[in-house]
Amino acid sequence: MLIMLFLSSGLFLGWSLGANDASNIFGTAVGTRMVKFYTAAFVASIFVVLGAVISGAGTTHTLGKLGAVDMIAGAFMVALAAALTVFWMTRLSLPVSTSQAIVGAIVGWNLFAGKPTDMAALTKIASTWVMSPVLAAAFSFVLFFMVKYLMKYWKIHIFRLDAYTRIGLIVVGAFGAYSLGANNIANVMGVFVAVAPFESLDIFGIDFNGVEQLFLLGGLAIAVGIFTYSRRVMMTVGDGVVKLTPQTALIVVLSQALVLFLFASKGLETWLLAHNLPTVPLVPVSSSQVVIGSILGIGLAHGGGGIRFRVLGKIASGWVTTPIIAALISFISLFFLQNVFDQQVVKPVDQTSIHETISPETHKHG
Repeated sequence: MLIMLFLSSGLFLGWSLGANDASNIFGTAVGTRMVKFYTAAFVASIFVVLGAVISGAGTTHTLGKLGAVDMIAGAFMVALAAALTVFWMTRLSLPVSTSQAIVGAIVGWNLFAGKPTDMAALTKIASTWVMSPVLAAAFSFVLFFMVKYLMKYWKIHIFRLDAYTRIGLIVVGAFGAYSLGANNIANVMGVFVAVAPFESLDIFGIDFNGVEQLFLLGGLAIAVGIFTYSRRVMMTVGDGVVKLTPQTALIVVLSQALVLFLFASKGLETWLLAHNLPTVPLVPVSSSQVVIGSILGIGLAHGGGGIRFRVLGKIASGWVTTPIIAALISFISLFFLQNVFDQQVVKPVDQTSIHETISPETHKHG
């Protein structure tokens, strides 16, 4: 029961992710009135849980390199700091990055614990904050002209086109939800993997290990967030930066789903390695940045005239401030948790082992 209490912050973060990042899956479809909100929420909830449980392990390893939170109370506060940051930004209707929030919170823990931040891992993760939206913009830009070319030669009745587009938005949205769960579940439960493992369960002959149980809980929390609090941010993304037609909305969702999948697929990484090809880093990327990149690609394909730079600037300001705010909240909260509530948030240094590593010669010269 105590473990569930500590995990509550991760569940809160999962809820916040669902409330905020569902906009990146179905925001364009709901914003263009092609898919009803509750239909989108139902499909997204099912596939985000499947993605988390089946394919969620790929990105967790990279996030763990950034900073190994070694006490469950510390993991609780790191996840809570990230969740509070995302929740506050969601209240402002800003589609912020949960990835940036958890990274900032982990850096805050490193600073409090006096432990170095793995700069190689941080650089690897931060580089995707630039790479992923650029890649998404490129995908949507190319897909826009491909679809435009096909529509020119594929004569189809407008009502049938409307029906196909609705189905396409739901199918691609399901793919996007699966990719979101696979890529971003590390943000929700990654800090708990090392400190709060469950025992493996055998369910109908299938081994359900402790990490998968954590990811299932996180996935369910994301699903609850989608149903209860995501509508407002869906409308900001779906109709705020560039006016989208139903067909361009489909392109945006497909582009962001492809990018999330690329950064989460361990199977793809294995295949690329087997063929001596460069791999895509398995890191939890910002789905918010990816979908905005996709929408910008559409705007650029139209010549850039319809881009609402004021809205875009408001969203970008959230991206800049998110990791800084999360780091500050994490550092201050860890201080209060340890010094006011007397909870150990950092594993104590084993003084005995330190003395054992000091050689007799060192004592002589000391």
